[in-house]
Amino acid sequence: MKILVTGGAGFIGTNLCEALVENNDVHSIDNYSTGFKKNHIKNVTYHFGDILNIEDIINNDFDLCFHLAALSRIQPSFENPHDTFLANTTGTERVLEWARKNNTKVIYSGSSSKHHNPKKSPYALYKYLGEEICKMYKETYNLNVEIARFYNVYGPREIINGQWAAVIGIWRSQIKEKKPITIVGDGYQKRDFTHVKDIVDGLIKISKTELTNDDAWELGSGRNFSINEVANLFKKKYNCTIKYISDQKGNYRETLRKDDEALNKLNWNPKESLVDYINSL
Repeated sequence: MKILVTGGAGFIGTNLCEALVENNDVHSIDNYSTGFKKNHIKNVTYHFGDILNIEDIINNDFDLCFHLAALSRIQPSFENPHDTFLANTTGTERVLEWARKNNTKVIYSGSSSKHHNPKKSPYALYKYLGEEICKMYKETYNLNVEIARFYNVYGPREIINGQWAAVIGIWRSQIKEKKPITIVGDGYQKRDFTHVKDIVDGLIKISKTELTNDDAWELGSGRNFSINEVANLFKKKYNCTIKYISDQKGNYRETLRKDDEALNKLNWNPKESLVDYINSL
């Protein structure tokens, strides 16, 4: 099968390419705004470019597209709402239009922010709009598109530096630099942390099934931890100190997988343990 992964040099995309490449002809398109050449996987074909120009860069004979390319953090979206809109909304429309013309199945990476007020941040709204565009193309154009909704992904190749790092990556960097790990707000907010290996397994299962979901396949571990609990795991392992900083706008109180359809219908079973991962670092 010939497969395109948008954002294929990023965190999730690289792990997905690695899982796919042994038995498929795998291609990536990435503008390297949040991806890295060091993530390149042997035998994957890499195309440099932006999804806004996908029709000029990628040919028309792909069977499947995993659309992962996005600007995927809440806080940077407040500073760059226009760029976030272009990447997460306009870019999604361009990918779907390319897929419609070429009869390519699409798996879109949705966000658990869908379950909160999307007006709380540019990121949340534009990812919400991305999901809605997928649903429109599915209903209006009969495009074969499915949404995989992610929850707080962590694991190998996660970003640990800069504005695109998530909490576990940030703490890994702070530990490396011998700094206190920082908790935003009171730390009682809870997150459904899901290992990238389980996300990849879910994406592949969605790609192989003929079942459809009117909303989205929820890919969350089904268990959430408070940020304080996770910080204490780091403290136990590294004997680090903890520093509380001011809360940030757009900071949800809780994320947790909303339904079990992926488990019941796709036989998806998230197996990886956050505790084991932190202890293995």
